[in-house]
Amino acid sequence: MKILRLLNKKYLSIFFCFLFIQNTSLFSNEPVDIWNLEVKENSEVQNTKNNNQEESILENSIYEIQSEKDSIFAIEQDETLLSKKIEIVGIYDPSDNDLTLDMWVNSDGEKILDLFNKIKKIDLSKDSDEILKILLLTNSYFPSKNISDDQFLQLKHDWLLKNSDLNLIKEYLIKNEKIKNKDVLIKFFVNEHLSRSDIDESCKIFSKINHITTDKYLSKFNIYCLIYSKKKEQAQLLFDLKKEIGFKDDFFEKKFDYLMGYNLLVDETISEKSILDFHLSHITNPNFIFEPDNSTSKNIWRYLSSSNLLTNIESIDLEDKQKIISIEKATHEGNYTEKELFDLYKRFQFNINQLLNVERSYKLLSESEGRALLYQGILLTTDVDRKLELIKILKDSFIKDGNENAFNNQLTSILKKIKEEDVPSNYSSFYNKNIKNQNSDLKKIKINNKVIHQSKLVNYLREDINEKNIQKNLNDILKKIKKNKKYFVSTKDVILLESLKSDGIKFDKKYESLYQVNNSNMPYDIKEFIENNETGLVLLRLVQILGQDNFEDLGSETLFFIISALNQLNIDKLRNKILLKVLPLKV
Repeated sequence: MKILRLLNKKYLSIFFCFLFIQNTSLFSNEPVDIWNLEVKENSEVQNTKNNNQEESILENSIYEIQSEKDSIFAIEQDETLLSKKIEIVGIYDPSDNDLTLDMWVNSDGEKILDLFNKIKKIDLSKDSDEILKILLLTNSYFPSKNISDDQFLQLKHDWLLKNSDLNLIKEYLIKNEKIKNKDVLIKFFVNEHLSRSDIDESCKIFSKINHITTDKYLSKFNIYCLIYSKKKEQAQLLFDLKKEIGFKDDFFEKKFDYLMGYNLLVDETISEKSILDFHLSHITNPNFIFEPDNSTSKNIWRYLSSSNLLTNIESIDLEDKQKIISIEKATHEGNYTEKELFDLYKRFQFNINQLLNVERSYKLLSESEGRALLYQGILLTTDVDRKLELIKILKDSFIKDGNENAFNNQLTSILKKIKEEDVPSNYSSFYNKNIKNQNSDLKKIKINNKVIHQSKLVNYLREDINEKNIQKNLNDILKKIKKNKKYFVSTKDVILLESLKSDGIKFDKKYESLYQVNNSNMPYDIKEFIENNETGLVLLRLVQILGQDNFEDLGSETLFFIISALNQLNIDKLRNKILLKVLPLKV
């Protein structure tokens, strides 16, 4: 094996290094990205140039490694120049939501950054985050006034990291190969998958994107992935090349030698410096043992859990208070199940006086022991008032220590055993907040033709009815409404009618007196953004206004000016999605 290594270094490196670096995908076929056509054309020119370079390299002597290094740096510089030419970045086609490529072009970067800074301080609702996702990941041109391309890209990348949707990050990386500053996204992606012991998915990303990086960590990860994929010669070539340009990492080099078969002596050193180092520590040591504690990183906890390396609950020493605290934290982070934690609580032994006087006794114990006593008290008591009191104390205890997610599923399970009519008024808010309504996801729309915004007119929003029929249906319904002197046209009715009118649906003039439109509630800055055709800023401002609320939580007046803004910008598809959430009856 030593001889093979020397031969690789001397006779094979020059032939393969350019080939490998230029195509880390190992000859995979990539889909065409219609949003990067200009970049693809430049890339083809670059590939032609590099192919010519490869042919000339074959004629070079083994001593010309320095010129090779210079060429690599030149390629990296070319990559940077290419990335500067990119004008469109995103995932979604603008037409999916009736947006446009130039939705940011007219906007002032200072206003964009200011709004983003304010939004970062808000715990966004599901609906708010969905609008923000559409806004950030729809293909569009960069704004150019008072904001750099790097700053705008950073907004997208920060959201992707915070959102932590690995499939979304993967799609973004694949569809936007030539963007700059994506190493952080790649690191996050590979680390998250590795922490879940999904090595295949971690390594596949290197074959999905053509990316040259000088990042030391990603280079190590790529080398390891080649070894894992049984491509040791290519791993050796890349390793040698990195060494030639100054790479040095004693820990990684020892693990590399072991995995390549050069040195089979087991190194029992365990490194927590990164999830990759920890993984290498594990797979190169047949007798690997590691006990995590409160200082152990979240990724390593998850790795231990997914690799079945965590201590079995049944074998945990109840006297080891720090260990129990670390298990509570790990449960909060999803590395132990709630069932495992509460089974641990059942193992604690308490005397009869403590169980009869739980409310006082738990305060005299350590935090973990106190929670165990509270849980056992909840299981033993049959009195609803007392049970709810203990449940609330236990939940507050978890929240106080920052481990609130350790008592979610079990909390719901316990509350479901209590009938809603038996809940005293002083606990009704707590009960309703924490019990999960299994029927909350209502999808089937129920038509009620006695109310305009619940009538069959809503089928137009679902594109279940053509323009000719909606015209007839509209006039039929308005005719009935006008005859009904008791009918009150609500704000939600007006919202639907104005949306139809915005789409060019006409109704007889005799019905125009049925309602009046009041646009006075729309904030002045939004009106200004609409006049300047600053679609991106309008949506960003709506995200800020929606904030922690979902659309169903909004008052009719707020909903009216939001829909009015979308009507004026002709963002009909997005508008219809919102209206279908808030207007029709559902069963």
